Amino acid sequence: MSLPPLVEPAAELTVDEVRRYSRHLIIPDVGMAGQKRLKNAKVLCVGAGGLGSPALMYLAAAGVGTLGIVEFDTVDESNLQRQIIHGQSDIGRSKGESARDSVQEINPYVNVILHDERLDNDNVMEIFAGYDLIVDGTDNFATRYLVNDAAVLLGKPYVWGSIYRFDGQASVFWAEHGPCYRCLYPEAPPPGMVPSCAEGGVLGVLCASIGSIQVTEAIKLLAGIGEPLVGRLMIYDALEMNYRQVKVRKDPDCALCGENPTVTGLIDYEAFCGAISEEAQEAAMGSTITPRALKEMLDNDEKIFLIDVREPGEYEIVNIPGATLIPKNEFLMGDALERMPQDRKIVLHCKTGVRSAEVLAVLKAAGFSDAVHVGSGVVGWVNQIEPHKPVY
Repeated sequence: MSLPPLVEPAAELTVDEVRRYSRHLIIPDVGMAGQKRLKNAKVLCVGAGGLGSPALMYLAAAGVGTLGIVEFDTVDESNLQRQIIHGQSDIGRSKGESARDSVQEINPYVNVILHDERLDNDNVMEIFAGYDLIVDGTDNFATRYLVNDAAVLLGKPYVWGSIYRFDGQASVFWAEHGPCYRCLYPEAPPPGMVPSCAEGGVLGVLCASIGSIQVTEAIKLLAGIGEPLVGRLMIYDALEMNYRQVKVRKDPDCALCGENPTVTGLIDYEAFCGAISEEAQEAAMGSTITPRALKEMLDNDEKIFLIDVREPGEYEIVNIPGATLIPKNEFLMGDALERMPQDRKIVLHCKTGVRSAEVLAVLKAAGFSDAVHVGSGVVGWVNQIEPHKPVY
């Protein structure tokens, strides 16, 4: 559906701005009026990571007058494979500051507002209120639901994107004209069911593919041109080089934007999404050990069966000596239980302790009451025991 322009045009473009945006100005659908709207627009990008990097760079290049950046993290070397707004010299710096400097280098006519803080219930409404449109560059379900709910409550359009390995998705959620994120995903997936990019990986260039689609949708909304992805979910398979669309209808029973909403304000999003299941939390209580405790077990030749529940690709990057690789899904399917020894103590680990806690719950339920897991996973092991090894 065609929608009216989201913002009014600025009074004028300077001579320098006309020179800079000349390739936009000669596009009939954009022209002077469209470029003036971009100049007058205020867009907030939540995150300056994989999706936020290309989004911020192209929003700046396009001439969006005010760009807000919400980011609290610091640049890590593992980010550089896909987060192209940062460089080698930025390692250890604030991602927000690094992104701001890159944006200003791309386009000095853009006003950058840095929100160097974690987005949460206490600040989201105040931050969002100052912008016309929200671009989502988040990587976890709790923040996505927070962003969606705040956008709906404030009547703001929300340009969403998601990436994983070789697959990407994008859509525009705007409750005034179509569905919201909750219409598509009424419930968050069970904890541990959907791996994060840190666990499953992501093709670096996929971020640019989806991020550029997000910017295209933002420009269309701001200038009032084309057919925005409202009510449509775009799905991209990079391996097959295939794009397809799925219609998303507004759910009359949606808890947030439906006819009889039950969510009328911000909620506890961590509890709603459950970073870790209650069963895993209960299993881990009293059954969590440190990397140093594991090293003592190994040094003393205790009778343990050390299991790495990560994926094979992760195991190849770094592993704990003596660990047997049995991916988490084999436990969830029940296939691995028959391989568990009865005469040795089972010790589990993953990358940081989330997946191993989920597997621990499965083992406890199957009668392995003395099983334990390493709370900080292989990352803790490298940091405390073998610092010469890589982390990811």
